[in-house]
Amino acid sequence: MSQDLSDLRREYIARGLHEKDISPDPIKQFELWFQEVQKINIELANAMVLATAGSNGLPSARYVLLKEYSDEGFVFYTNSFSQKGKEIKEQPQVALVFYWKELHRQIRIEGNVEQLSSTLADNYFASRPRGSQISAWVTTQSDVIPHQQFMHDKVNELTEKYANQPVPRPASWLGYRVIPRLFEFWQGQENRLHDRIIYRREKNKVWLTHRLAP
Repeated sequence: MSQDLSDLRREYIARGLHEKDISPDPIKQFELWFQEVQKINIELANAMVLATAGSNGLPSARYVLLKEYSDEGFVFYTNSFSQKGKEIKEQPQVALVFYWKELHRQIRIEGNVEQLSSTLADNYFASRPRGSQISAWVTTQSDVIPHQQFMHDKVNELTEKYANQPVPRPASWLGYRVIPRLFEFWQGQENRLHDRIIYRREKNKVWLTHRLAP
């Protein structure tokens, strides 16, 4: 079975991305764009694709939520026993993609991953809703389970177990920081003449920018 999608087109009409207007620091440029996204209340503006690959070189990708960003990098949390957690351990280099269709904008980020300290993971875990804390204990992420009720039964067990006491962080629930070495800012334009500005970090930690062909 085949389906022709060639007519699924749209024109992009948006403000251009010009070298004279961008920050020399890609983190600051990210912040500028992210602030614009927040102003128009895009749902799950912090959703990002996380692409990983294990020692076998086979790629996999999924959405995760950005929980913090700074000059040091981009932070997310996950179960270290999940597929992404295992692949990060085998190959600590990843790619991130943000896409905000309302502004016709995309940001690609490539970099290395470092694990956050237990203290930082504990602090963030303690700030999560109690239901999310319980779920972190319930799910052995990416494992095969017999049926949906299996998870609900475990939730009930753990809700009773931790009644009237704080829920501790599972040892497998960790925080990760992506330390960028490359950014690409993409702004959709008419007639597919999209603006693409790339930042590459040199060995002296200076960021160099270039314009790429669409």
